[in-house]
Amino acid sequence: MPNNLIRLSVTDDIVSWFDQTGPILFYAAVFGLVFAGTGLFVGAFIPFITGDSLVFAAGLVAAANQDSINIFVMVVGVGIAAWLGDQVGYTLGRHYGRPYLDKRKGKWLKNAIEKSEVFYLRYGWWSIVVARFVPWGRVIIPALAGISKMNYYKFFSANAVGAVLWGSGLTLAGYFTYSIPFVRNATYAIAIVVITLSLIAGIRTWRENRTSSE
Repeated sequence: MPNNLIRLSVTDDIVSWFDQTGPILFYAAVFGLVFAGTGLFVGAFIPFITGDSLVFAAGLVAAANQDSINIFVMVVGVGIAAWLGDQVGYTLGRHYGRPYLDKRKGKWLKNAIEKSEVFYLRYGWWSIVVARFVPWGRVIIPALAGISKMNYYKFFSANAVGAVLWGSGLTLAGYFTYSIPFVRNATYAIAIVVITLSLIAGIRTWRENRTSSE
């Protein structure tokens, strides 16, 4: 089944949650899953339920149930949940992942950590923002940033920008899609562009690291 069809199917399932849970539990489910997607690494196993489809569907539900769901509360809540999830991922990587890896022996591991530190020094800010739009990237990148000891204030600001662009942006896209269907296609087009740019940045970094090691 094509990836877009999977996303649309998952989105339809999420929309149906509202009828079963009511507004309060729906808010809690959306915010909790967005946070758990990166903060508890749940997104590594069920990326669609904790990612794009979830927040897009939340916007659809808010548009269809304006008497029960406040779009402002949903947008702000999703943004905060996304930001907090990445903060937890970064903290776990820095305070638990890095000490654990520092105890491991092996030249390859040492080289990998050194290269990741160089990467986050050069491209770290943008990688955090871009990773928000990549299903598995949003789970892994914050923890790797912590392991690589990326400057906390840079991570803080990049995380905030990514959370707003992704969480608030896709929630609003879902909200307006309820009355403007072509917005959904625009959302997927934007995601494709972001993923392409992230791949270009990754290839560029890999080539630079390879050249410097020769």
